[in-house]
Amino acid sequence: MTSLPSLLGALSVALQAHPLCKRVTEIETREFAADQFIFKIRAEFTHKTSFQTRIYFNRGHIDYAYQLFADLPLLRWDNKEEFRSIETYPHHHHDAQGDIALSPLTGDPIADIQTVLVMVSQFLSTYKPE
Repeated sequence: MTSLPSLLGALSVALQAHPLCKRVTEIETREFAADQFIFKIRAEFTHKTSFQTRIYFNRGHIDYAYQLFADLPLLRWDNKEEFRSIETYPHHHHDAQGDIALSPLTGDPIADIQTVLVMVSQFLSTYKPE
């Protein structure tokens, strides 16, 4: 699933089907070539939070970022190549305190979105907005 419409559609459907999700909006969509595109979608979640997915696909390579936020960032998973010492490099997780941790993500957005949504659900089950 490497075309813009198929990947965007699959991730949008996964978010819309999740019980925390109220609405999904496309924020940015650009196709540079059939094998190079970027998109950003944002979901309005319960607990006055939002969840954003950003995917950049370039000839088979995927850069991703998934972020849960309210007024401030709460959780983020990405594969920006900055934490070389982490065992799951380049995949890593930023927690609510800003600490960097290992990430179970693999770079496959279809599988990863399900993993992230489980972790977001667990976080929100104890989250108390200020």
